[in-house]
Amino acid sequence: MTDRKPLETLVRRAPWPDSVSRAVGTPLQPSVVYASENPDQLDAQYGGAVAGYTYAREGHPNADVLARKIDMLEGAEGGLVTGSGMAAVTAALMGILGAGDHVLGGDQLYGRSLRLMTQDLARFGIATGLFDPTDPATLEAAIRPETRMVLVEVVSNPTLRVADMEGIARICNDRGVLLAVDNTFTTPRGYRPFDHGADIVIHSVTKLLAGHSDATLGYVAARDPGLRKAIYDFAVTTGMTPSPFDCWLAERGLMSFPLRYDRAEENARVLADHLAGLKGVRRVVYPTRPDHPDHNRAVALLGARGGNMVSFELEGGRAAANALVRAMPEVAFAPTLGDIGTTLSHPNSSSHRNVAPEARARAGISEGFFRVSVGVEEIALLLRDFSAGVAAAS
Repeated sequence: MTDRKPLETLVRRAPWPDSVSRAVGTPLQPSVVYASENPDQLDAQYGGAVAGYTYAREGHPNADVLARKIDMLEGAEGGLVTGSGMAAVTAALMGILGAGDHVLGGDQLYGRSLRLMTQDLARFGIATGLFDPTDPATLEAAIRPETRMVLVEVVSNPTLRVADMEGIARICNDRGVLLAVDNTFTTPRGYRPFDHGADIVIHSVTKLLAGHSDATLGYVAARDPGLRKAIYDFAVTTGMTPSPFDCWLAERGLMSFPLRYDRAEENARVLADHLAGLKGVRRVVYPTRPDHPDHNRAVALLGARGGNMVSFELEGGRAAANALVRAMPEVAFAPTLGDIGTTLSHPNSSSHRNVAPEARARAGISEGFFRVSVGVEEIALLLRDFSAGVAAAS
């Protein structure tokens, strides 16, 4: 018996039950704050003398569990999980660069990365420029004395061009410029940037790593500890905190990542060949197909790992595009990628809608251009759906 009245003690936190066994599933820890024993212990935590959590914006267990798993995949240390892929991109750029610095980006980066490069960084005194990542000579010509970083995607979104990573890394190393690689499309299953001279690796975990369209997260890791701290400090200060629940979901999704990736990649290869044989399809873009413009480089860089992304162009404009989508109701038409199921996106009406028409035309992104994030369905279903869609568009 106790003298305490039950209603008076409800607000007190109950201790976690002791157990000689342990949970098989990763516990979800949504706590915003963590209690320390006394000011000395809190000082020791902030000073790094002892390990411990303080405030979730500065780190929490579910983010760390997820980050360590992606670190393992990428051969990294001390990676940071952020609230989105664009938060990871922003943390890498803004955490390291300052007024007077110059950064160069591949000219076919993801649409929001392009916007950050071409419209936002200049407001903070950071100069920017673009280059063709398939032609390292354009990078060499664009580098200035104040150039501090290059940002590139191994495989571009949505045109699936393959960057000359060997040439880019060599130039960055020779000129003392940091190389940041967005590895979202290729994933560490296809390519590990740190093994090829990169200084920073970025992911939209939302996509293939988490894989179920139910968690919005990013990841960024740097080889140099000083850069890691600069990125971490900026992300914490600006509140790029990931949700513990999203981290928990993503870690669960990551457990099946190799199986999902391999199945989706095989489906993509078969679908690409099938599309190429359909009347009404002008062209198909898939890295390991012999007709890919960067085929030899893709094979040298990625081997047989063509990935799960396929792009294709219909004969016809917006009317044909609308007809194709309407004829494929079981394939999600959505501006995303990396889901366990196949999704179809139309860059002109989504990711690249704010890119100048002439720039879209130069990249080959027409009204009939689609990007497919291939999932793990039975391949017969996908071949049926896309056959019906192309037939309707024609």
